Amino acid sequence: MRRGVVARLAALGAALLLVGCALPPQTRELTDAPPTGVPVRTELASVPFFPQTAYHCGPAALATALGAAGFTAQPDELAPQVYLPSRQGSLQVEMLAGARRQGALAVRLPPTLRAVLEELAGGHPVVVLQNLGLSFAPGWHYAVVVGHDLEAGTLLLRSGTVERQVLSLATFENTWARGGHWAFVALPPGHLPVSATENEVAAATVALERSVAPAAARRAYDAALARWPGNLTLAIGAGNSRHAAGDLAGAAEVFEAASALHDSAPAWINLAAVRLEQGQAKAAEGAARRAVARAAGDAAWQAIADETLAKVLAAQPQPTSVRRRTR
Repeated sequence: MRRGVVARLAALGAALLLVGCALPPQTRELTDAPPTGVPVRTELASVPFFPQTAYHCGPAALATALGAAGFTAQPDELAPQVYLPSRQGSLQVEMLAGARRQGALAVRLPPTLRAVLEELAGGHPVVVLQNLGLSFAPGWHYAVVVGHDLEAGTLLLRSGTVERQVLSLATFENTWARGGHWAFVALPPGHLPVSATENEVAAATVALERSVAPAAARRAYDAALARWPGNLTLAIGAGNSRHAAGDLAGAAEVFEAASALHDSAPAWINLAAVRLEQGQAKAAEGAARRAVARAAGDAAWQAIADETLAKVLAAQPQPTSVRRRTR
């Protein structure tokens, strides 16, 4: 987004806010009942700043979040990954994918100001999408929230060409609401957002696995599984990351625990495959037969379970025939 457009749209947003006296709902909620566990004020002063060039608020915001997480990335390097010239901007899905390509766990946050403040309290800057225009003339803009002051009712942002933009909570909420309350954090594998949901973290970790080495995926899965030990997706991922790193014993341990906890076809299938690789034919057969039983009624998993059992049985040594000698 161009500098002049940002300034004009920000001024327009502020002017529109003055038209009505009522605070937007989330700002009013924070004013009436400040969240427990969140400091009155926070500022992540060490978060880097990359002034945006024309239309490159996406790459600049992404570089800011990645830099805060310990990744070295410049907006110009990120632009080919996330900037779409035809749209003169960056789509949300490209922002998430761009963070993951750099090795960061990129997780969407709940659509609340409370979640933003909780992340700031946890030391995590938050990338947000604002609409600084109107529904009929949108002005899409990415910025990074780096601080707040509940007494003053303000947020601090790295935004456009302004390193320390002070914006009222109400103005921010209005522009953020017009952007769909979209926000995410980018963290090193092994670190977790404060506020993100189990499903969002699981989905983000699975997506990260496709872009990083097995050791990084393992750190991400282990951290998430420690918080949500009953999540089957995370358990399967933790086992797969160990398997990809050549740690068959570790993978078997995780899959065995998941099989015992969930008694699910995918867990049993993975356990059978690893036991077979370990040369434990009987254990592999037992797991494969359990997978077949648990997959009954599910066509997709039934086919995989049947195939797994067939491989296990084919790999077992065949009994040799004994010929009786005659005189």
